[in-house]
Amino acid sequence: MALVSVSIGSNIDREHHVRACLTALSGTFDGLAVSRVYESEPVGFEDGRNFFNLAATFESDWTVGELQAWCKRIEREHGRRKDTPKFSPRTLDIDLLTVGSLVGEHDGVMLPRDEILHHAFVLLPLSELLPDTPHPEVGRTYAELWSEFKAGSQRLWPVAFASNT
Repeated sequence: MALVSVSIGSNIDREHHVRACLTALSGTFDGLAVSRVYESEPVGFEDGRNFFNLAATFESDWTVGELQAWCKRIEREHGRRKDTPKFSPRTLDIDLLTVGSLVGEHDGVMLPRDEILHHAFVLLPLSELLPDTPHPEVGRTYAELWSEFKAGSQRLWPVAFASNT
């Protein structure tokens, strides 16, 4: 079993889609832990709708390919379309961040996900869940990485959100 971490985001019917994702995760995987939910301004998007972002961890013995396929299936079930532009509003975005200590390309997925080191909306929730866990590539803990992170224009703030999982 490996500890898997994912980033979850939505800026269309945010509460509904985040709740649905958490329900799917808790119904599929063991040991689900969830960060606080953060509202964040969009990064790189033309549409100014704010996102809800959070991270989740769980235990799994699935391959990276199986995990990735599951994430994409849940996104599609909640209205995410493959043909939409990269920087456009989305109902649900589920990204694999880490799978155990894997580094490099596995089943077509680069691990750990590069966004961990570049986006506050990914690193802050992850550092909350796994403060003492070292990043598999750079070796620094997520708490250390967050304490040194230069958020710049990436504003985010916690929001009241009961996950009901």
